[in-house]
Amino acid sequence: MNTTVAAMAPPKPAPAPMSVFERYLTVWVFLCIVAGIALGQVLPGVFQAIGHMEVAKVNLPVGLLIWVMIIPMLVKVDFASLSQVKQHWKGIGVTLFVNWAVKPFSMALLGWLFVRHLFAPYLPAGQLDSYIAGLILLAAAPCTAMVFVWSRLTNGNPLFTLSQVALNDSIMVFAFAPIVALLLGLSSIVVPWDTLVTSVLLYIVIPVALAQMLRKALLQRGQAAFDAALARIGPWSITALLATLVLLFAFQGEAIIKQPLVIGMLAVPILIQVFFNSALAYWLNRRVGESHEVACPSALIGASNFFELAVAAAISLFGFESGAALATVVGVLIEVPVMLLVVRVVNQSKGWYEQGQCKP
Repeated sequence: MNTTVAAMAPPKPAPAPMSVFERYLTVWVFLCIVAGIALGQVLPGVFQAIGHMEVAKVNLPVGLLIWVMIIPMLVKVDFASLSQVKQHWKGIGVTLFVNWAVKPFSMALLGWLFVRHLFAPYLPAGQLDSYIAGLILLAAAPCTAMVFVWSRLTNGNPLFTLSQVALNDSIMVFAFAPIVALLLGLSSIVVPWDTLVTSVLLYIVIPVALAQMLRKALLQRGQAAFDAALARIGPWSITALLATLVLLFAFQGEAIIKQPLVIGMLAVPILIQVFFNSALAYWLNRRVGESHEVACPSALIGASNFFELAVAAAISLFGFESGAALATVVGVLIEVPVMLLVVRVVNQSKGWYEQGQCKP
């Protein structure tokens, strides 16, 4: 009887494939590096003019690109899903612990170890503080949009993923600036509070408000219209990101040409941080008895970063030509291949996870 019922049960749908933009994001980023460096060398006057288009230390072209980058992602976030938090409170607790109590501080430690000491002789002395600041900005912003892709590829629980992302976005409004200010202060990097608060308002608070207004307006037209609109505006985010990267590398080109190994050295602490935090979240969920479909997105959220926000904040705080901006861009460069590796590991280790899972 059980065999018959199992045979009649509909098969579990396979996860939707990644889009071309998502799957080959690393390729597009690499092409942007080449294009940006080349254009910066050929048309330096044009990019210098773009760099001077500022109001209150905010670069207008980049500010617009950042909004186009972030808002389509935030439209996906349903803050009403916060009511689902209590259903998987253990997994939520693990993810919050890793995101806010471990990741920013572990990255600050790794930045101090690698940038300030191990790699210091090979890096520009005047940019060491800026590199560390960029790494901290990258780690202080939990992933918002791409995590939906990673969760889907692991058959993660969609309600958990949505509620966790909504909770992280809510916390980010209040916690991002204090954590960044604390860690930069501990690293002896002085950042004006007004500039940091302005970045939070411009790149978190206002985009969240605009995105939720747009979400409400689209949903009033029906779910089908909402899904169609998301499909149309989705590519805008990656397109705006790539355009921003072209601008960044146009300004960073001279430094990269002189020291091309800088990108590789900055990638080391980022890679260690991703593997450490994903493994920690995955193991902790196993210890507290959460299901595999919760542990997977928890590990992925704990490892990935809201690199769009990090790039925007680095530009606002330190400028286009800063080491901070370059460090955040390195996070973009390695995000997709590294996270796909984490996806593969958690998928293939499902048997191990469930065999040793602690039962509540």
